[in-house]
Amino acid sequence: MNPHMRTYFMTTIGCIIYAISLNMFYIPHSLLSGGINGIAIIIYYLTGISFGIANFVINLPLLVLSLIYLGRRFTVISLFGTVMMSVAVDALAPLATVTHIHSPVLSAVFGGIFLGVGSGLMYRYEGNSGGLDIVAAIVKKHFSLEMGSSIFALNAGIMAIGAYIFNLELAVLTLAGMYTQSVMTNKVVVGLNQRKTAYIVSTKADEIADAVIREVGRGVTVLYGQGAFTKEMRKVVFVVINLTQIAKVKSILEAIDPQAFMFITPTADVMGRGFTAPKASDVPQHSHYYRDEFGRLRRKEEYHPAEAKPVTTPPHTDK
Repeated sequence: MNPHMRTYFMTTIGCIIYAISLNMFYIPHSLLSGGINGIAIIIYYLTGISFGIANFVINLPLLVLSLIYLGRRFTVISLFGTVMMSVAVDALAPLATVTHIHSPVLSAVFGGIFLGVGSGLMYRYEGNSGGLDIVAAIVKKHFSLEMGSSIFALNAGIMAIGAYIFNLELAVLTLAGMYTQSVMTNKVVVGLNQRKTAYIVSTKADEIADAVIREVGRGVTVLYGQGAFTKEMRKVVFVVINLTQIAKVKSILEAIDPQAFMFITPTADVMGRGFTAPKASDVPQHSHYYRDEFGRLRRKEEYHPAEAKPVTTPPHTDK
């Protein structure tokens, strides 16, 4: 699918999921949503004005900011998302006439989950539904903060207003739902298949790097470091792996160098060959590195013992 069409398609799907969740879980219990949607719901509760109308009118100045700071393409997508969200929530309003879950706590939690899925689908494919999404996108662009976390921080202020207008219990339930929404949003955007970065310090770094390339199928970078106490130079194997590949890397260390030092850190937004780009096709699949009798690292297909002779100098003789 064309990337632009995919953005609009996933924005539409995200808005529909968001609208279903809002009408099924939040509105029947008079819960508040976050962001501009929350302000539109407050206006709906207080005045009866349609959510769609209130949401679109409030978004107009933010769309101007989007045009200034984020460009024409993002603004067009934001406008599309704003219209789709307004239409979807009003079109699915009959869902709010029935209480599907009678517990307000469960409604806040499950509503937050599905709201997060809807928002995450939009963000993952470069879409949004306007509102604080625009502000969060500006924050992400300039400060590299996750959009779900940015929106949660901005929504805390809105909930304080909601607590003042309505009651504290309603605001607390909404805040719990928004926290769940932010977590799910980040999970969908980053992906459930989390990446990990492994750093391995070993005297057999070359052999470990070769085994990871051949057996795990991940690209490896060898860094160079120095022990602060011993002052000895050490090679550090640096590799980004999937969560399911950790056990395989550990088994490689146990087989090659049980004394190796390894630590693993969480990693997000991995881009490049092997993850977001195709793997290289020119990596030899049957190579294996090992050291010959002179301590040199050789490839199996390049190593010929008959040719591996040390360089010697003729003995010195006096005449």
